Amino acid sequence: MSRRKRAVQRVVENDPKFNDNVVQKFINKLMYDGKKSVSEKIFYKSLDIIHEKTKDDGLKIFRQAIDNVKPVLEVKARRIGGSNYQVPIDVRSGRKLYLAIRWIIGYARSRSEKSMEENLALEILDAANNRGSSIKKKEDTFKMAEANKAFAHFRW
Repeated sequence: MSRRKRAVQRVVENDPKFNDNVVQKFINKLMYDGKKSVSEKIFYKSLDIIHEKTKDDGLKIFRQAIDNVKPVLEVKARRIGGSNYQVPIDVRSGRKLYLAIRWIIGYARSRSEKSMEENLALEILDAANNRGSSIKKKEDTFKMAEANKAFAHFRW
């Protein structure tokens, strides 16, 4: 974190298909080596797989999955008096979205299905149904914050 100036928040343009800002951020995070067209194909194909499996709008299920994975609390290490404490803090809205996207993509990559499109579709479906690895990560983060509630007075 810079001590001089506030970091300027970059404006991410909406994606061309759905005209949605969250979808574009997701595609950008999914991208490897600047290959945005590949990540767009993966994302849109996974939404098509979701539509085939559920007969429901893929974008609606994607948004529900993102909302289900967003964390409420997290812990931050603070050094006070020579010892480190895990202090629970509320998560800012921008960071909530970033963490949800990062967890969904990370656990989709670690799945061992046939293709990345299928992995991503299954992880989004699991997150929309409140199960799966990304939901477990959210719950573990919340449990850790609850367990360290005694150190909440160190927050500033």
